[in-house]
Amino acid sequence: MFRHLILALLFVSSPLWAINEDQVPETATGQQDSQTVKAEQFLAVAAHPLATKAGYNALKNGGSAVDAAVAIQAMLTLVEPQSSGIGGGAFMLYWDNENKQLYAYDGRETAPATADENLFIKPDGQPMNWYHALVGGRSVGTPGVLKMLETAHVAHGKTPWHILYVDAIKQARKGFKVGPRLHELIKSDINPGLNRYPAARGYFYTDAGEPLPVGTVLKNPALANSLAGIARSGAGYFYGGPLARKIIDSVQQATDNPGHLSLDDLEDYRAQARDPLCRPYLTYKVCGFPPPTSGGVTVLQILKLLEQQPLAELDPKGVEFNHLFTQASRLAYADRARYLADTDFVEVPVDGLLDENYLAQRRQLLSLDKDAGTAHAGTPEPAINRRDDQSPELPSTSHFVAVDQWGNAISVTSSIEMAFGSTLMAGGFLLNNQLTDFSFVAEKDGELIANRVEAGKRPRRSMPPFTVVGENDQLIAAIGSPGGSRIINYVAQSLLVSLNHKLPLQQVVNLPHVSNRNSLTELEENTDATKLAEALEARGHTVKVRDLNSGLHGMHKDENGIWHSAVDNRREGSAQGQ
Repeated sequence: MFRHLILALLFVSSPLWAINEDQVPETATGQQDSQTVKAEQFLAVAAHPLATKAGYNALKNGGSAVDAAVAIQAMLTLVEPQSSGIGGGAFMLYWDNENKQLYAYDGRETAPATADENLFIKPDGQPMNWYHALVGGRSVGTPGVLKMLETAHVAHGKTPWHILYVDAIKQARKGFKVGPRLHELIKSDINPGLNRYPAARGYFYTDAGEPLPVGTVLKNPALANSLAGIARSGAGYFYGGPLARKIIDSVQQATDNPGHLSLDDLEDYRAQARDPLCRPYLTYKVCGFPPPTSGGVTVLQILKLLEQQPLAELDPKGVEFNHLFTQASRLAYADRARYLADTDFVEVPVDGLLDENYLAQRRQLLSLDKDAGTAHAGTPEPAINRRDDQSPELPSTSHFVAVDQWGNAISVTSSIEMAFGSTLMAGGFLLNNQLTDFSFVAEKDGELIANRVEAGKRPRRSMPPFTVVGENDQLIAAIGSPGGSRIINYVAQSLLVSLNHKLPLQQVVNLPHVSNRNSLTELEENTDATKLAEALEARGHTVKVRDLNSGLHGMHKDENGIWHSAVDNRREGSAQGQ
């Protein structure tokens, strides 16, 4: 409870931008010894062993990579409820190995039809405090993950939809053992609403009001019934009918911040097929996700800004490598804050931000031996007058990958935003608080902010699922991570090291983290990264040592065609393959 009070004071007293620096989506809950799994036929990697098993079963029974994604997400809704679930959204990259084609499926949440720029503005004209806005119905966007999965399954699935839910339904009725991570996150009091609403309080706490102990067998018959309906009737069961009514009632009747989400919003939701964002890097083709996520553009900018630096000759744990990384990150995050948002609503100069001439100009601003301080956004073509968005972004997220026996693969990042989302439950699952990813103010000094609230708009995210294509159009890697706006740094660091040093991906994801989001240089506590503090401070960096608990999950293929898993040792993920 003491932690809760401290956080409350932090959020009350700090400007919105400070939240990005001082808070993490999920607190650290220990480490595991992650072992690489090798697979010749198929492989699944997810954030919980039961989710990995569900994906593995789908693949073993002749399913496609998309089939595995459906099974994994259903199980994650049960066993990792704080991070993702059917009450949230996701981005999926799908690799069609036969046609050597990459697809991008957007299941990002949308703002209700009645939402406008005043969604988070108080009667006195001032923006709400983010810490208060996240709890309750006001922050809930139209969930998109199920529509996205169904859309991808129609195009690329092999196993009947209903079969893919069998494992999760059985597990929800049988129950699963609460692990140390879920217990510690409940105990941490990281989300102020978790013990506020009867449904969440009754699910995550004992009758005595204590966080569920490790080893508790947690059953969820309500979720089992919801998944059974979805299995039987498709995503339409979620977006219409009795389950939809439960969702809307939970949002609109919330005692804190009742929301605007309506049955029409659910019925009108559509997943989007978008063009993947691919650029050459060294001898590879690196592909991410386009807006509304900012992750694809920003990661690619970091890679391209450093492409001419001798990174292969530098120690990835050394001062030179990490200094250069922070300087490129400053420039990329500066552009991110000004320009990136939902391209269905605002003009975003994606091609301009990744144009070689523009990147050459930005490279000249790289400070090779001294911290440059706060970077300013550049002026890519076409020139657009915008103000910087400093909206908080604290998504609690999960990433998973899978490859099937035909070489098709998925890289999926899924989220409900803050740990435990809005803390509202419906049908046995948590609802997101994704609308807090919007800028709380629409303009500054008469100029519009790209990521302002608009009806039907998708808020900006950082989630960047990535794939890497090598020689002969062969998929050689897939990766992603949770971690709020730091996800960009986690994924960029992993790609830079793995592609320049050609280290095993498992070794790469376990490297100590260094992060700079155009402010402080953050070093991961209790790791060798802290040894960099003195040298970086000598170069002018303002250094902060803190918990940087990523959840990187990925896979790579070696020269013999064998797939190797990568499971972040900071969380409780696993891999299983054949």
